[in-house]
Amino acid sequence: MSRNSTHHHDKASGGGTSAPAPSLAHVFAALGDPTRLKLVSALSAGGALSIAQLTQGTAISRQGVTKHLNVLAEAGVVSDIRLGRERLWQLDPSSINDARHALDAIGREWEQALFRLKRFVEKDA
Repeated sequence: MSRNSTHHHDKASGGGTSAPAPSLAHVFAALGDPTRLKLVSALSAGGALSIAQLTQGTAISRQGVTKHLNVLAEAGVVSDIRLGRERLWQLDPSSINDARHALDAIGREWEQALFRLKRFVEKDA
């Protein structure tokens, strides 16, 4: 088992443990790295993928990809599945959905603030 075994579900054995929900700041920090964003993009387009599949056509090493995937797993963005000796990584959309909802709420607040500013400026004109 990996050192992050509390951050994924071992679906091959039917077991696994649930990690506490990561903070949104942790999710945003994990997504703030360009390499990790590329990994998330690849997983969202390709489903569960192995390290070999994720490193194919890139200059990053398998060890480097593994380190980035572990950061994403700690943030609740990805999880791994063990199938025999193979370890497949998959997107866990719940954390990304939570981040998207937070950004949507910020966007609505920003739009309301701009509307109030516009109304204030037009009132004085």
